[in-house]
Amino acid sequence: MTVAAQSGSQKLGVVNGEVVSEEEVREAAAHDLGELEVKRLQAEAKYQQDKHDILQKTLDGLIEDKLLQAEAEKRKVSLEELVDTEIEKNVKSPTDAEVEKVYEQNKARIPVSREQALPQVRAYLVDLSRNEVREVFVSKLKKDYSVTSYLEPIRLEIPTTGFPSRGPAAAPVTIVEFSDFECPFCGGLFPTLKEVEKAYGDKVRIVFRQFPLTAIHPHAQKAAEASLCANEQQHFWEFHDSLFGNQRELTVDALKRRAQDMKLDTAAFNACLDSSKTADAITKDITEGARAGVTGTPAMFINGRLLSGNQPYAGIAELIEDELQRSRASK
Repeated sequence: MTVAAQSGSQKLGVVNGEVVSEEEVREAAAHDLGELEVKRLQAEAKYQQDKHDILQKTLDGLIEDKLLQAEAEKRKVSLEELVDTEIEKNVKSPTDAEVEKVYEQNKARIPVSREQALPQVRAYLVDLSRNEVREVFVSKLKKDYSVTSYLEPIRLEIPTTGFPSRGPAAAPVTIVEFSDFECPFCGGLFPTLKEVEKAYGDKVRIVFRQFPLTAIHPHAQKAAEASLCANEQQHFWEFHDSLFGNQRELTVDALKRRAQDMKLDTAAFNACLDSSKTADAITKDITEGARAGVTGTPAMFINGRLLSGNQPYAGIAELIEDELQRSRASK
């Protein structure tokens, strides 16, 4: 009886009488299988998000159509007359200088000649103005008429217990950030989240989860491990701020120097970093992030609602305000 048979592992090959077991193949392929599992989880999450986005977009469109129709009937005019009066007549026509400016800012990405591009840029700016005017008018109509939407945003349960956090546990808004210390976009989000914390105070709690993109950021894994080694000494956020304050110095030697400069227990820190004892925790973060739909960094979950990329303050604040409003309405 072969060892493979004894262990219950399927025989997948035989070389010169030596069995190659399924278990042996899986162990050898563990890294690639792990990456494939991450991709599967991300694809499933993206499908659910895309499905919800389609439903939300369709619902918004139907609500908008019904609002416009109700207002047209109220004014005893046709829908076309209403749209012409309230929207089309208020659309701004861009000046030649404005068109030229937008073209110059984007010409490197425009595949056609200047002569062909300028009319396209003008049309784009007109459409942009039309959408803005329409949005303002529809927002007004929503206040004038009774509008209720029961389609809840997708919310995912992202574990927060035991992970580095700032802000009160009872805060009405929790932002879970999946991030990479070598990612320039994460570095760009860093001061924005500082601004959010300052503006919202005890209303917001920030939780940090690791998502190093090792395929493109060679120092991200060790930087993530180092932050958790610092966390063992209750200095995570000090180390976190230092890493984002200087993303160019992320070699192992540089990470150890940071710990020394911060007056950490360097012997314990260095032993932690050299042993990769926090690597498993990072792998768990990556898997949970992928399951939630994280495909790149930074990615935030604001009360479970995904917001990807280096978002501006206004975009984050809009979602926070919506969550605060929902919280007040539920009381």
